[in-house]
Amino acid sequence: MANQIVLASDGGYAALDAYWKEKKIKKLFLVCGASMAGLRISEYFDRLPSRLGVAVEKFSHFKPNPLYESVVEGVALYRQTGCDAIMAVGGGSAMDVAKCIKLYANLDPRQNYLEQPIVPNAIPLLAMPTTAGTGSEATRFAVIYYQGEKQSVADDSCIPSVVLLDPSVLETLPPYQKKATMLDALCHGIESFWSVHSTDQSKVFARQAIALALENLDGYLANESEANANMLQAANLAGKAINITQTTAGHAMSYKLTSLYGISHGHAVALCISKLWPFMLEHVNWCADPRGAGYLDQMFQALGQAMGCPTAGEAASKFQELVNALALPAPGAKEADLELFVRAVNPVRLKNNPIALTPETIRDLYRQILL
Repeated sequence: MANQIVLASDGGYAALDAYWKEKKIKKLFLVCGASMAGLRISEYFDRLPSRLGVAVEKFSHFKPNPLYESVVEGVALYRQTGCDAIMAVGGGSAMDVAKCIKLYANLDPRQNYLEQPIVPNAIPLLAMPTTAGTGSEATRFAVIYYQGEKQSVADDSCIPSVVLLDPSVLETLPPYQKKATMLDALCHGIESFWSVHSTDQSKVFARQAIALALENLDGYLANESEANANMLQAANLAGKAINITQTTAGHAMSYKLTSLYGISHGHAVALCISKLWPFMLEHVNWCADPRGAGYLDQMFQALGQAMGCPTAGEAASKFQELVNALALPAPGAKEADLELFVRAVNPVRLKNNPIALTPETIRDLYRQILL
């Protein structure tokens, strides 16, 4: 992670050209979604073989929430084509597929990859995010689905060694997607800051991510190039923070909202955090962080300062006001649906939360969010 190189496009891709030459890359395995056709970098890859003699093998046979079978197909194609580097261009799904292809490229194809221990390899993995949100380009995590079940894959060796940040990819995003992905990055910074696994280093990343996101929000929503570039940087920093700490209750509570109501992930997480944050401030005595309630008081105060607020309570209010200003309302629900949400919460993510949450507490929070 410490060795990850972050490249800026600066209106072109000279830094990528230099990388291919330096590493003597002859054939690139490009993992990308259909949306790449509308991006400026698409032409770059089309011309790469004639310009620099770097052949490009594209792999796009996957969907959002990618399947294990798609990864298996990608691994087989990677081996067959003799590529010597992998690059992902896209959102979280493209990143997840590319990471898994790298992780499984040198494993036994006759056995289920999910059941084999990871053997790190030296295959270069590059990533270019097309939203300022997930920060997946900076993490060791990937998610794929096997027989209908979510599979979390994690290994340090799948963190991309090179990241390209190109603000032009954000120019054509629909407004809702811009808002929701930005909130995902901001929530990563917030949750990482209060996680029981936070460290001095993770807080540096989280604090920088929060500040960049808030300072550039208006320009980002107005599609200003510099603000778009800074928001990509904020998402990358938030990803680095989450890579250390993992997510907490805000994410754990969000997934069912996304799957049941079809709202974007960042939208769902923000709705959860808007109610979770003030609740935790009122229940610091329910401390689940081994550093103690006194530490939590100091941490929440420092988080408030990272949000540009003099007090912890004002920071929580500022976040709620931001969600309201972005016009991202909660979907309606029935009282009878609350039990479904409570049962869907991942208990592992709850263990990362600084305040202990019981099923009754979670139910009450969902009631505040949805009813």
